[in-house]
Amino acid sequence: VVHFAAESHVDRSIHDASPFIHTNVLGTQVLLDKSLEYDAARFLHVSTDEVYGSLDEDDPAFTEEHPIDPSSPYSASKAASDMLVMACHRTHGLNTTVTRCSNNYGPFQFPEKLIPLMIHNALADEPLPVYGDGRNIRDWIFVEDHCRALAAVMKDGRSGSTYNIGGNAEQRNLDVVKTLLGILGKPESLIRFVKDRPGHDWRYAIDSSRVADETGWSPSLTFEKGLERTVRWYLDNQPWTERITSGQYLDYYSKMYSERLDASL
Repeated sequence: VVHFAAESHVDRSIHDASPFIHTNVLGTQVLLDKSLEYDAARFLHVSTDEVYGSLDEDDPAFTEEHPIDPSSPYSASKAASDMLVMACHRTHGLNTTVTRCSNNYGPFQFPEKLIPLMIHNALADEPLPVYGDGRNIRDWIFVEDHCRALAAVMKDGRSGSTYNIGGNAEQRNLDVVKTLLGILGKPESLIRFVKDRPGHDWRYAIDSSRVADETGWSPSLTFEKGLERTVRWYLDNQPWTERITSGQYLDYYSKMYSERLDASL
């Protein structure tokens, strides 16, 4: 069993935590119970680096021994699901592994996330909302590299162990947005600094040495190459984006950003 299923957007969890508890915590319990019932050979739980909380500018990167200290309802729900998986391993002997990955990007990502949101707005010459001063730092990984890491952990990961997965690509949010605008040939005047997200973590950084040492995995794409591939995909698949950014998405976007853009810094 490879458990990807999750509510994963921090802003949505701040607006309403209930779906996150239902999907991420109770949903994980259901899958664990069924894995025990049917004697699953292995259970891989796909988690997030956000369970570790926030780093300061000069702190060392997260290792698997870093204490759990979630900041948002989303990350708290994922931390709870991690603990359920670990408890199932210790109590029932289920063959489990937990992976905690940094920020993913790539094709087919829903445009509530930073990179596809900025691409979508830039192509429409609409404002690009950037929280605070845009100096928050994230480690980015191309989605296919993440999937390769998961396959490696499924094959070679140790039962009961946790593996951090990162792209070795720390970037400030503002720099990511400016890079996207450069690729798209759009002006930086589209950027709008808006009121920051409550409890916004300052920095994430991942030490992936355990998964590298034990499975031989490493990211294959630089951030620059991955971003070029991602932008090209969205340019070639604009009907897909247009189809899903209607109806409920417009209601969500209005709730999340309209007031912030009206009161942009």
